[in-house]
Amino acid sequence: MDGTGLATCIVEEAAAKAAEISQRTGAAPCLATVLVGEDPASVTYVRMKRARCAKAGIQSRHIGLPAATTTAELIDILAGLSGDPEVHGVLLQHPCGPHIDERAAFEAIAPEKDVDGVTMRSFATMSFGLPGFVSCTPGGIMRLLEAYDVDLTGKQAVVVGRSAILGKPVGMLLLAKDATVTYCHSRTADLSRIVQEADVVVAAAGRPRLIRGEDIKPGAVVIDAGYNPGNVGDVDFDTARTRARLITPVPGGVGPMTIAVLLAQTVNAAANQLGIQHH
Repeated sequence: MDGTGLATCIVEEAAAKAAEISQRTGAAPCLATVLVGEDPASVTYVRMKRARCAKAGIQSRHIGLPAATTTAELIDILAGLSGDPEVHGVLLQHPCGPHIDERAAFEAIAPEKDVDGVTMRSFATMSFGLPGFVSCTPGGIMRLLEAYDVDLTGKQAVVVGRSAILGKPVGMLLLAKDATVTYCHSRTADLSRIVQEADVVVAAAGRPRLIRGEDIKPGAVVIDAGYNPGNVGDVDFDTARTRARLITPVPGGVGPMTIAVLLAQTVNAAANQLGIQHH
C-alpha cells in the first residue's frame, strides 16, 4: 500500500484549501509545534512537520522548551497557544520526558485546535462518531484502508497495541466501520493464534518484528504502524508480504499518512475558526 502517493494527494488538497483561506481572509492557517528538550528523533519529526507545513502553505510557529520545563509551565504555554487567535492548530511533540504529566499537558490544548487528536474530547468524538479531530496515525490508517477499498464490514480486525493516540483510537474507528475488533498488547496470551484469525492486522506495539509473517492469514490486510531503529516495523515484512493481500511498507506506508492528516486537519481547523465554508 503506497502511503507516500496517497499522502501527496491529501497534502495537495490541503494546500489548495490553505491557499483559498489565505486569499479570502488574509490569514494563513498556522500550526504551533511545542517540543520539550532535545530528543533527536523528536527534533527531526518537528523539523519534518514544519517543512511539510511550509510546502502546503501552512505557517508554523515552533516553541522549543528546555528539558527542565515543568508540567505547569508547559500547560501555561499550551493554554496560551489555545487562546491565541492567530494559531489554528496546536501540536505537542511527545514523548515529553518522564517528569511531565503528559495527559495534563494534552488536556491544556483546546479541542478545536487539537489537530493531532490527543485530547480526551477528541478520543470521545472518535469513539462516538461525532465531528472532531482524529488522532493522525489512526486517521491516516483509515484513509489508506478506504483508498484501497478494504471493506471492513464484519471483518475480524486485530489491533496490537493500546496507546492512547494509536491503538485505542484506531480500534474505535475500525469498530465504527463495522469491523469486529480485538485489542492485543504485550501481555496478550497466545498472540500468534489471535493474529492468525485476523482479516485486518494493525500492528502498533512499537516492538520490532513482533508480528511473525507466518501468522498472517493468507489474503489478510496488514497495516504496520511500528517505527523501530533501522526502519524496521512491528511486522516481519519479508514473510508477511508473501501472504498478505495488502501490506504497508516501513518506511513509505503509515508514516507519510500521519503527517498528511495533521496538515489536512490544521487547514480544516483554520477554516472552522475563520468561519469559512469550503466549496
